[in-house]
Amino acid sequence: MTGRFALIIDSVPAEEQRSDYADTLTQVDAAAPALSVGELSTQRGDGVFESIGVVDGHAQEVVPHLERLAHSARLCDLPVPNLAQWRQAIDRAAAQLGAGESVIKLILSRGVEHGPTPTAWVTAAPAADFSAVRETGVRVVTLDRGYDLGAVERAPWLLLGAKTLSYAVNMAALREAHRRGADDAIFLSSDGFVLEAPTASLILRFGDRFVTPAPNGGILHGTTQLSVYDHLAAQGFDVGYDRIPATDLPQADAAWLVSSVRLAAAITAVDDVSLPVDAALTADLNRYLLSPRD
Repeated sequence: MTGRFALIIDSVPAEEQRSDYADTLTQVDAAAPALSVGELSTQRGDGVFESIGVVDGHAQEVVPHLERLAHSARLCDLPVPNLAQWRQAIDRAAAQLGAGESVIKLILSRGVEHGPTPTAWVTAAPAADFSAVRETGVRVVTLDRGYDLGAVERAPWLLLGAKTLSYAVNMAALREAHRRGADDAIFLSSDGFVLEAPTASLILRFGDRFVTPAPNGGILHGTTQLSVYDHLAAQGFDVGYDRIPATDLPQADAAWLVSSVRLAAAITAVDDVSLPVDAALTADLNRYLLSPRD
C-alpha cells in the first residue's frame, strides 16, 4: 500500500453484540475532507487515540490497544467503545496493507460541538522508516513534567493516565529536546521520579533485572513495553515495575525507549552523560517486536 485508508465508525453501544458490524463501517477518501468544522477533536483535542504497529499486514497487540482505548475513554467520560466493532474495523484496515511496516490509528472524539457524540474513525498508512534509529539509538534529555506522582489521584481532571488527542505538550517537549541537541526526552515528576517519554515507554536494565516506572502518576501502561517484558521473562530475566528516582537514570547498565511503531531504541546518553548500549539485546528486541504478536 502506498496511500492511506480510512473508515468512519458509526459507534454502537459497548454492550451490543453482533456477528457483523460491516454496516457501521464506512470507507472514506483518506485524502478528502471528512470532519465537520465543529469537530471537537480538532477544536479542542477532546478525544482519545491509539497507534497500532502493523508488520506485513498483521496488526500487533490489538487487544491491549483496544483495552487502553476503552480505559482512556472512561477517564475522559467518553462513550466506551464496542471492542468487537473496533476490532472488525482494525481487521478491515489491516487487510488493505501489504508487506512492510504500517500504522493503524484509532481515534475516538467527543464529536461535533452541540451535536451527536462520539465521532470515531480508523486510518491506515505506511509507517515512517525507523530502521536507522533502532540501530544507532537516541540521546535524551530529562524534562520536568510539572506534576508530582500524587497529582493523578488529587486531580483526575488532568487526565494524566489517558492517551488523549491533546499532544501539544508532548510535541513541545520533543522540540525542547531538539533545541538541547537531543533526539528525545524523558519526563520527570516534580518530586524527582522518572516517568516516560513523550511518545514512548522507558525500560532500564540493572544487571539482569529490567525495570520500568510503575504505571501510576499518569504513566500510560505501554503495550510494547508489556510485549518486551513477555519476551524478556521467557528468557529468564527478572522484570518489574518500581518508583525510579531520577538519580538512578545515569546508573543504568542499559536503557531503551519502546513504542508501537519505532519499536526499541537504545538510549545512548542522558543529559549528555553517556550510557552503555547493549547492541545485541537491542537487535534481539527489535527482531521480536517485528514478529507477529497478538
